[in-house]
Formats: sequence, structure tokens, C-alpha cells
Amino acid sequence: MFTKILIANRGEIAVRIIRACNEMGIETVAIYAKGDEDALHVQLADQAICVGPAKATESYLNMTAILSAAISTGAQAIHPGFGFLSENAEFVGRCEECGIVFIGPKSETIEKMGDKAQARDTAMRAKVPVVPGSDGILTDLKEAKELAKRIQYPVLIKAVSGGGGKGMRIVEREIDLEAMIKAAQMEAQAAFGDETVYMEKFIVEPKHIEFQILADHHGHVVHLGERDCSVQRRNQKMIEEAPSVFLDDKLRARMGNDAVKLAKNVKYRNAGTIEFLVDKENNYYFIEMNTRIQVEHPVTEMITGIDLVKEQIRIAAGMELPFTQKNIQIRGHAIECRINAEDPEHDFRPSPGKISTLVLPGGNGIRIDSAVYQGYTVPPTYDSMIAKLIVYGQDREEALAKMRRALEEFIIFDIKNNIDFQYSIINHPSFILGNFDTSFIAKQMLAKTDRKEK
Repeated sequence: MFTKILIANRGEIAVRIIRACNEMGIETVAIYAKGDEDALHVQLADQAICVGPAKATESYLNMTAILSAAISTGAQAIHPGFGFLSENAEFVGRCEECGIVFIGPKSETIEKMGDKAQARDTAMRAKVPVVPGSDGILTDLKEAKELAKRIQYPVLIKAVSGGGGKGMRIVEREIDLEAMIKAAQMEAQAAFGDETVYMEKFIVEPKHIEFQILADHHGHVVHLGERDCSVQRRNQKMIEEAPSVFLDDKLRARMGNDAVKLAKNVKYRNAGTIEFLVDKENNYYFIEMNTRIQVEHPVTEMITGIDLVKEQIRIAAGMELPFTQKNIQIRGHAIECRINAEDPEHDFRPSPGKISTLVLPGGNGIRIDSAVYQGYTVPPTYDSMIAKLIVYGQDREEALAKMRRALEEFIIFDIKNNIDFQYSIINHPSFILGNFDTSFIAKQMLAKTDRKEK
């Protein structure tokens, strides 16, 4: 087992990893950018090293500085969290060259599955259903037009290196195709440094279902059930829950088996997520694999009792999974709301600033994953998510009741936030009944819904 791990991230995921390491008796090294000196992850770690200016490309994406910090502090492994360098094959390769363990899959696996076009081809070879679309990247407009006609509009242009909804465009008509391809390419280049895109048939009003995978170095692969991530705004997830109210036992078993089959096919190691779209006829299609821990991993932890971050560390240290598929039991229901520093009344624009008042909800079945505290200043430089509110109930009805109560107790001043907006989703009749898909927010939610009067 490792004695010291460097966390190559910031915010709530860095805090989450540090806490897991502390419980395992592992020393931690935090990295931080200038301006993040007062961040909670810096305060909680055993050591902290500045790796550059506030700009992410010069600090949290600075491979040389991060590897130098790991070597100088004697860290044996690096945990990347999610975002930043977590799915960067070059960084993983450099870790391997330096003799530092990357807590995640091998560089060649990330290269294969992180490239969405390659991942699609891999899934087809493994006989896992995929959305109809291009065999590879789009290189010729004429061929793109012919493909779109063949699979029929609407189509979806997707960045090969995409994530978080960036580099994606829905195209309804051929006249818009060229402009939408260029727009997706420009956004992908700015976000990922890679403008390559591919095309898929756009599945209208699907459910977004993902399966959590754990795989060790001894050939053992299991899934920990599914998460429903259908409540999204502009392809970015807002609420996740597990298990899905949409899946029955038969469909769950088929999708879980395919998720494990695909992970085994690529000799996957560590934690990962296989993502599917499910249409109204219960047909499901593989869309991508995330080769890292997910933002929404806590809901899986709540219903399985398995600490995913600790399992990541154990797997990276060469240990076998302590359970088989038969040992994994799903109990109860969990829901997660992402709390963002943003203004729903003004197109969800980011709302950085100082938190003058912070009151966190508590009680049985309530979990808060966050790195903010009263007096903390949310910087304008990074992602707007400032907390994850997770609740657990014996069933979905109890989980919804706990989430309502927790959101009512959650108070943040003086920055704008989406707590009231999340509350309006939780109380929407369609959400309560489980009648929602990826179009739910766009089609059914108002711009502003007042919180329930106390």
C-alpha cells in the first residue's frame, strides 16, 4: 500500500480524496494555484505545493510542475480526481516514465476509450449496441451530408475528446450541418485542444443511464449498478440518482452485463463508467466511457456501501477486489443535486464571490461533498460547482422527502446559486413520478420557481 499520494486536483473532489487517504493512513500532498492558498484541500492535506498561477493551463494542467511536486515530496502515486488531467493519456504516460503510479487506467486504455470515436469502434467489436453514426471522425463535408441523410436527421455532432457537454451540436437540417460542425470544432479546440468530431444519430428524448465499473489487475471486473443522469441542462448533469426508476431487472441485467463485457474487452483497470442512452422502446446504446471517478459517484456509494475512492487506491496498489458481482447488493435509493455558484435567473451565468453566510443541511441520510466554507471566496477561474448534496432513503419516496428538507435548510449568501432551481426540479410532478428524460429541463422547467414557503 502507498504511504503518500499526491492529489492532482482542487475543490470538493480533492477534499474527498484526502479524507479517504486519511482514513487509510496515507499521507497526502495537495497542489494549488496562486489564489487557492486558502482552499480547503490545501488546509486538509499533510503537505501543499504551489504549481503555478491561477490559470489552469499553468497550474492544474501543468504536467511538469505536478510531476516535480510528486517527486520532490516522495509521493508514490497521483490521484487525478475528475476533470483537469484525469483522462489525459500523455500525463499518464509521463507518470509511468517517472515511476509514479497513476490511480486510474493505463495510458493506452485512456487513449482508446477517451477518444470517443475509438471507443465507439471498440464497443461495436465487443458487440455492445451503439448509436448509428460515423465509423470514425468527420473529415469531409460531402460524406457528412451523405451520412446524415442515411441515418436521418436530427443528428448529433460530438467532439472526440469531449466532455461536460462541450463540443456538441444538434443538427436538425442539412442547411445547418456545415456551420454546426465548425461550431463544434471551434468549441472542442478551445476546450480540449482537439477539434476532431464525429457524428451520431440524435436519439430524441432518451434516458441517460450509466453503469459504474470497478476492475482490478487480476482480471476481476464488476459493476455496481446504474445511475440515472437524465436531468441535464445543455448536456451537463444537474441531478443524478440510483437506482433508476426507469430500468426493470431484466434491462438492468442486460446493460450491466454489456458494461462488464466492454470493460473486460479493453482490459480495463480501476474505476470507470460506461454510459448509455435508452430510448422509449427500451433500446439502449453505448455512447462513451469515462475513464475516471465521476462527479456523481456518491450515489453509488450510498446504495452499495462501497467506498469507490478507497477501492481506486487499493486497485492501483495491486490489490484484488474484495467482492464479486454476487456480493454486491443494491439497497435503498440515493439522489444527488449539484449546487453551483450560478444565477438561474440570468441564463445560469457564473456567480463567483465571497460566501458571507453558509448553513449546511444535516441529519440522517444527508451527505455534503464540498470544499467551501463561510468566508471562502469562490474564484471566477474554475468550474462553478461548489457542493454536492446527496441524500439516502429506504426508497425513492423517502429520498425525495429528505432532499426537499435538505434543500430547504441549505443557505448560501452572498453569491447566486441554483438551490431554488434544484428545489423546483425535485418538486416537479413529472420528476416525482419518474417521467423525465434528457429534455426535461429544456421542455418542462420554468426559469424561476419559488422555494416552498415555510
